[in-house]
Amino acid sequence: MHLSEQILEHLKRLSGGGPIAAKSLLHLGNRAAVDQALSRLTEKGQLVRVGRGVYLPPVKGRFGTRLPSVEEAVKAIAMQKGEVIVPSGATAANELGLTTQMPIRPVYWTSGRTRKMNLGKQVVEFRHAPRWQLALALKPAGQTVRALAWLGPEKAEPALQTIKRKLPAAAFKELLEAVPQLPSWLAQSVSKAAHGSNAE
Repeated sequence: MHLSEQILEHLKRLSGGGPIAAKSLLHLGNRAAVDQALSRLTEKGQLVRVGRGVYLPPVKGRFGTRLPSVEEAVKAIAMQKGEVIVPSGATAANELGLTTQMPIRPVYWTSGRTRKMNLGKQVVEFRHAPRWQLALALKPAGQTVRALAWLGPEKAEPALQTIKRKLPAAAFKELLEAVPQLPSWLAQSVSKAAHGSNAE
């Protein structure tokens, strides 16, 4: 069996059909041979490269195959690289109804390095962010932290009043518990919002 076929067989055995990383295939051959086989499979459209050494199969549907979604690709990279990757503050603020602005292309904040990913014709941007901006990762409280980080000190307090009305009590409690991780200006705004209605 050719190395390319072995890789496809290995992929079939993975839950949900991927993602697959070059490093996880070194039992099938040396790195150069694995990279070459992955490159051939990508050229044939049997795999999609979503990051350095990270691949996903194309998604099969009723109308043929399509590229994985940006969300699927980002999830694969986070899993394979061990990075925290979350939608940017602008995206979080938009989803929380705090702004109508949206980035022209998808932007994510990451614990890894700043870089770009090409997914077909779409360019996805990864920007390195400080640890506190990645706190609580994909939870609603984490989304709030990123939205407030993007809005900045002047807009954070009024925004918190809006957010507090929308956030479930448990999520606001999580936000409050994360205060020690936050910069002083944001910690103060969150504490004020909590104190204002005895949320502690």
